[in-house]
Amino acid sequence: MFRNNYDNDVITFSPQGRIFQVEYAQEAVKQGSAVVGIVSKSHAVLVALKRNAEDLSSYQKKIIPVDTHLGLALAGLASDARVLSNFMKRQALSSKMTYGRPIPVERLVTQIGDRAQMNTQQYSNRPYGVGLLVAGVDATGPHLFEFSPTGMTQEMLACAIGARSQMARTYLERQLDDFAACGRDELVVHGIKALKETLSQDKELTIENCSIGIVGISAGDGKRKIEGFKLYDGADVAPLLEKALEGEGRTEGAEEGAQAEGAGSGESMQVDS
Repeated sequence: MFRNNYDNDVITFSPQGRIFQVEYAQEAVKQGSAVVGIVSKSHAVLVALKRNAEDLSSYQKKIIPVDTHLGLALAGLASDARVLSNFMKRQALSSKMTYGRPIPVERLVTQIGDRAQMNTQQYSNRPYGVGLLVAGVDATGPHLFEFSPTGMTQEMLACAIGARSQMARTYLERQLDDFAACGRDELVVHGIKALKETLSQDKELTIENCSIGIVGISAGDGKRKIEGFKLYDGADVAPLLEKALEGEGRTEGAEEGAQAEGAGSGESMQVDS
């Protein structure tokens, strides 16, 4: 992508009907590290790959709890995600204070979509350079929504965004029929396996570079009870990783020997900034 006469602002269409600044924002999402979301009849799961700018820095936060019943995972500019997440937190708090109940997930996602779309209509603004996966639960059950810089939002059964996410989407498409009946632990396993597909050959998932967010509904005593959004980070991720990757360690040794004789490692990743 390169500079041209039609990308000086966000309100000018090119002769082909394109808005280049919006396309540049979508490109920023593709440069961010991958995040995966999956939803079943009982739970919604977010799995994210974290990056660090250098060996001396900490890893970038990729999953942000918004309210007790929902959270989001980001790919792209983390600073833009922080602005949107703060807006979502204010809207969630406003709903509790005004109506005495948590805000429905679809309504909140629609509000950030409207906010982002306004930025594509005003000369003084620019599109948000971040994509979001929003997972939450409300009276209608668990939900997973995708948000893009264009302001478009859509509910998904499973989704992956970010760098090398096409390989994760391929995995999700193959397993799509199984997700609806999956429980909490099975969804986490699928999410981790899908995220693993996005890694280059010299990378692996560890407790430092992986985050997991889970929200859902549990059935007990004949009543549906909401399980609040819970973020697993650091050492909390270890049991989930071990369970998802169980059995793969026995085959990785042989695979590494074959890979060492092949081509070099895959493309290096850019850092979410």
